[in-house]
Amino acid sequence: MQMRRPHHPGAANDVQALSCGYPTYEVQHDVSRVVGGQEASPNSWPWQVSLQYLSSGKWHHTCGGSLVANNWVLTAAHCISNSRTYRVLLGRHSLSTSESGSLAVQVSKLVVHEKWNAQKLSNGNDIALVKLASPVALTSKIQTACLPPAGTILPNNYPCYVTGWGRLQTNGATPDVLQQGRLLVVDYATCSSASWWGSSVKTNMVCAGGDGVTSSCNGDSGGPLNCQASNGQWQVHGIVSFGSTLGCNYPRKPSVFTRVSNYIDWINSVIAKN
Repeated sequence: MQMRRPHHPGAANDVQALSCGYPTYEVQHDVSRVVGGQEASPNSWPWQVSLQYLSSGKWHHTCGGSLVANNWVLTAAHCISNSRTYRVLLGRHSLSTSESGSLAVQVSKLVVHEKWNAQKLSNGNDIALVKLASPVALTSKIQTACLPPAGTILPNNYPCYVTGWGRLQTNGATPDVLQQGRLLVVDYATCSSASWWGSSVKTNMVCAGGDGVTSSCNGDSGGPLNCQASNGQWQVHGIVSFGSTLGCNYPRKPSVFTRVSNYIDWINSVIAKN
């Protein structure tokens, strides 16, 4: 399936004409790490970022994130520690390679949701915004994510993609290149049933996966659940929040995401105030 940005007459060289959610590089749809996933096509998820922290003079990937404005990244609250120094890597496919068109940008502000409680993961509100020290120019490799309309709830079995540099299997190796995995949404009624996640899952979350094959895993946290709308536009419907201690791709324990459509007003107000 070709994913191309809409044509704007005379605007071929105008970066402003790049709409959110329409990657310049084609998204590969040919399968079904992220566990059980596949290598993503380079730069096909141009809003995906690597959130990195400084330790012993080196930068280390800790979480994913999504560029939602030219100077703001959306990630998970559990990814953020006030004692760490962060930077954001944008436009990158391989974490170990200095790729042309990629940028590393310092962070000037961290805003964690005021109702986030690290001791009560199942309350939700696992959402944070990271302000970049300077705005980035949008290019074919660096684009902003579209967010869904407030309140949107995806139907059961809606296909989405989780993307990230997280482990390829439970306690396994981490990949150097961005992975993607196709996950089907599990509706709240199913996901909150006793044999699935039970009361750990709230309506401010989205579940996806649970087939025992494909899932998000450690290191994918904060990254996007990308779902395509009927007009072809990709929207970030979820932020990787938690999975099962039994294993990343455990049956009936789908990956759980913060439901972005529940927090549109919060996102807009944080960006407006800061």
